[in-house]
Amino acid sequence: MEISILLMEQIAELFLMILMGYIIVKTGLLKGEDSKVISKIVLYLVIPCVIINAFQVDYTSEKVKELLLVFAASVLLQVILLAAVWGAGKVLKLNEVETTSIYYSNSGNLIVPLVTFILGKEWVLYGCVFMSVQLVFLWTHGKNTISREGKWDWKKIVFNVNMIYVNMISVFAGVVLFFTKIRLPEIVDQALSSVGSMIGPASMIVTGMLIAEMNLRNIFENVKVYFISFLRLVVIPVISLAILKISGLVNIHPDGKKLLLIVFLAVITPSASTITQMCQVYGNDSKYASAINVMTTLLSIITMPLMVLLYQTMM
Repeated sequence: MEISILLMEQIAELFLMILMGYIIVKTGLLKGEDSKVISKIVLYLVIPCVIINAFQVDYTSEKVKELLLVFAASVLLQVILLAAVWGAGKVLKLNEVETTSIYYSNSGNLIVPLVTFILGKEWVLYGCVFMSVQLVFLWTHGKNTISREGKWDWKKIVFNVNMIYVNMISVFAGVVLFFTKIRLPEIVDQALSSVGSMIGPASMIVTGMLIAEMNLRNIFENVKVYFISFLRLVVIPVISLAILKISGLVNIHPDGKKLLLIVFLAVITPSASTITQMCQVYGNDSKYASAINVMTTLLSIITMPLMVLLYQTMM
């Protein structure tokens, strides 16, 4: 129950950040379109800083085992959920924004503050493992889907400077630094940590700025948004819990339940605000993506604590 209360408090804080973004546009200080600059900063600077900084921990054989367990659980969930969402998208005739909003969680913005407040800063590393796995899917499947590129151009994926050298390379850099036991100079590490701490506020402010130019009545009257939110916040978490339960991964390590809880927390978060930012960058419906993000964020105040209680009961 304590974890559930902490979750509600943290999500409420992030929702207040959305309100701040909404206010600065409504008061005329900025325009909704100005949020595109912040979106690029988050995508190409803040997220890489979070990942690299998280891997700046002491190397031990026990930590490697824990990382491998979290990695296995993260990959297992991402692959099976991708197939499930793809199938649902075909059957329900969902568009690109809807399918990616259902599949991609807001782990990048929520997992760091959530894990820090609930379990402690030393556990953030494991949340970043899920973030890293999702990042690979996001910049391949997600980008291809949102940009409507159709056929997969692997040359573009591999040699896209903006993507690979600024985003995905951060994953490999963090892993290499960890396994080679290389620690960055303290001033560099602190700089990365400071920039990475912007991830939650910056992303939520972008969402609020976009919402300020939308008709809120249309958001709350859009039945489809509620349906997508239900799939994101209830169906996906239940499927994920079933997968984790059946896999038996919880029994592999003494701290298996706590490690998998971090993975589960990452999965049950609202739809990824990165989808909104990608829609801005690649010319898809960013306002609709933002509406889904706001609705799922609001409803997650209720659903996330309930899902954690369900996890504690079943696992």
